Amino acid sequence: MQKRSFVVTAAERDTLLIEYLAARLSLSRKKAKQLLDQRAVFVNQRRIWMAKHVLRRGDNVEVGAAAPVAEKRGSSLPVLFDDAHLLIVNKPAGLLANGPASAESRLRDQTGIMALTAAHRLDRDTSGCLLFSKTPRVGEQIIRLFEAHAITKTYHAIVLGEFPPGLQTITKPLDGRTALTRIIRLSANRTASHLKLVIDTGRTHQIRKHLAGAGHPVLGDRMYLTAALTNPVLRAVARQMLHAAQIAFTHPVTGAAVRVHAPLPGDFLHGLHSVRLT
Repeated sequence: MQKRSFVVTAAERDTLLIEYLAARLSLSRKKAKQLLDQRAVFVNQRRIWMAKHVLRRGDNVEVGAAAPVAEKRGSSLPVLFDDAHLLIVNKPAGLLANGPASAESRLRDQTGIMALTAAHRLDRDTSGCLLFSKTPRVGEQIIRLFEAHAITKTYHAIVLGEFPPGLQTITKPLDGRTALTRIIRLSANRTASHLKLVIDTGRTHQIRKHLAGAGHPVLGDRMYLTAALTNPVLRAVARQMLHAAQIAFTHPVTGAAVRVHAPLPGDFLHGLHSVRLT
């Protein structure tokens, strides 16, 4: 959807946001709710997704930068590593790791291996390396590697603000469990920073929570980036700028060292350019 902006008039005050969107954009309530669910609506430069948010006279409402749409089901996912036991693909943003209409279901169709199972989580809007086991036995071995913190994942992120230089380590526990994130700043300006992050604990939303807690949320994060964004370039980011660039571990069957890299996707490179980090 093309970006659009409106100012709430006196006659429109006290209108629910979902009703305002439906009326202004000539949409059904269902379509208006989808925009809210995609976190594509800003009120006074803050991302708002509550359908019953009450608008006031003079509120500025922006619509646009909807979440990315996954590739068509028939397209093949790029394979980064493939042997008799494991498969690693480069998951695009906008696609779930498992469940219906996911990378897992698509790869089962693509490979004909019905036992193929995603070995870890990767958020819908995060792109990059996603590991699959081809048999239940290998899947159990991969789980043990994760439990032993023997699988290292490297991410790239674009975050809000100027992140401090040098190696930074965040050790804040998440949900009562140990969580360690190591961070190196690759480039930065007053608007945003390009970071490389390494984790060997895979807590839910670990990187996103740690960065938001440090005051530098991931650009485009529709859950943890809650600050008002006065810069329209930042509001235009369509998805969270987080990419799983590398996964490394010892193969549970062959004992070989596995290190797989997924190149930065086009939308991430565009994000770097838009905030002048390239």
